[in-house]
Amino acid sequence: MEPWWKGAILYHVYVRSFFDADGDGQGDLAGVMARLDYIASLGVDGIWLSPIHPSPNRDWGYDVADYDGVHPDYGTMADFEALLAAAHGLGLKVLLDEVLSHTSDEHPWFVESLTGGPDGPKADWYVWADPAPDGTAPNNWLSVFGGPAWAYQPARRQHYHHKFLRQQPKLNWLNPDAREAAISVLDAWLTRGVDGFRLDVAGTFLHDAALADNPAIPASERTARHWKHAGDMQRHLHDSNLAENIPLLAEVRRRVEAHGDRFVFGEFSEEEAICGGYCTPTEGLHSGYTFVMLLEDRLSPAFVKDHYATLAAYPGHWPTICFSNHDVPRTASRLGDGSPEAARLMLALLIALKGTTLIYQGEELGLPQASLRRDQLRDPVGDLYWPYAGGRDGCRTPMPWTPDAPNLGFSEGEPWLPAAPEHAGLTVAEQQADPDSTLALARRLIAFRKASPALTVGDIGMLEATPAILAFVRRAEDDAVACVFNMSADPAVFEHPALAGAELLAVGAGEAEIRGGSLGLSPYGAAFFQMPLLTTPG
Repeated sequence: MEPWWKGAILYHVYVRSFFDADGDGQGDLAGVMARLDYIASLGVDGIWLSPIHPSPNRDWGYDVADYDGVHPDYGTMADFEALLAAAHGLGLKVLLDEVLSHTSDEHPWFVESLTGGPDGPKADWYVWADPAPDGTAPNNWLSVFGGPAWAYQPARRQHYHHKFLRQQPKLNWLNPDAREAAISVLDAWLTRGVDGFRLDVAGTFLHDAALADNPAIPASERTARHWKHAGDMQRHLHDSNLAENIPLLAEVRRRVEAHGDRFVFGEFSEEEAICGGYCTPTEGLHSGYTFVMLLEDRLSPAFVKDHYATLAAYPGHWPTICFSNHDVPRTASRLGDGSPEAARLMLALLIALKGTTLIYQGEELGLPQASLRRDQLRDPVGDLYWPYAGGRDGCRTPMPWTPDAPNLGFSEGEPWLPAAPEHAGLTVAEQQADPDSTLALARRLIAFRKASPALTVGDIGMLEATPAILAFVRRAEDDAVACVFNMSADPAVFEHPALAGAELLAVGAGEAEIRGGSLGLSPYGAAFFQMPLLTTPG
């Protein structure tokens, strides 16, 4: 029997923007609980909550100040326990987002490491190094969020390493006590009953003890993506992404598995082939997702074909697949033209691909990216790169619930980010009343997938098609489903001998029609049909 997480669909809740139950403008755990019936009605298997721990919110929860608590903006431990029980009562798994690579600089561990003296018990719990003779950083490591990945602290006369913000010092996983303290966080929450974790930046736990410089990416090999951030101009081979990370991930997985039927998957944003992003469930974590699809901004069959060609080189790996999350522009705008048709195409594709699926809140509504003024931004990355880029707030605006309430039904108070005008007309209430809405399609697609062994746990094989068409077959035992997607704004035709006499299955996006051996698709159309079992991909 396959584990529950293989082929599961998880709904990603960005808690601060989901639903505000107490009117203070911040989404909270009581708000998630109030909308659990809605989440369950989608047909998903569980929820992944963004970080819920106390934090000074320099990076909105990804700078943890207390791993054993609940952020007061979100409620209390009793609120979490009530949410967990209610979710389990509806048959939903609950996974937490744990940030174990780094902490807040306000975490007691870091305060003690900074102030406890060179021989203190936590002196080596973070990555400290002497400055260069001229006072500059110890090496050339660059932060993801801009500038050197080092900050000087006169109290120790040393720099500490931070791969992200200066206020996010890097835990030293080479120190066995620090490593055990981090992994024990998982034990504590598993004991409370959570079903697993998404591990933030899971390739970054280890660093090179010798602090060797990262090599540059030669200018001749740089693409437009490399020039967006200075940190992308070097290969991050020594500040993170070490091959030794893989057995460490396996240790983490075994600790999680010791608590029973749980699931742990990781985020891998760089050098994923080296550091564990494509491991088998016995070599590293159970699964992982990369930024390959999250960073793609051109809609064509190539980005899917290329990624699954990469995955084919790691046959034991079970992927986690997502197109959208709290870090990247929303799918409908990034990969489409913002239209409902493009959003529905991408939703159908997401549900059809092999892997465990992550749906970001609002993706089931087809929400486009929101535009904000600089004075409305709360993301430090947005402020850093304004006006070149708006940062991540455009995908974090409040969930739109009702059209005739303040802030589209998210909160009665002033919301932490404004409700997006772009989301008016796309609220849950309006779409639930429309059988032809994107939300209605999402529910049909999820039910369709869950009824099909091929779409849930089957293999994937690509089919030849014209440049506008992506086509593949999902197969499992006696079930085979062909999945065809028109990735253009013009009508397109897919031809295959198996179409002769075939009938379209009852779910799809746009309009489709079979004539003989041809399948006609409307712009951004998606269609599914049963495939003869003896047909081979190609």
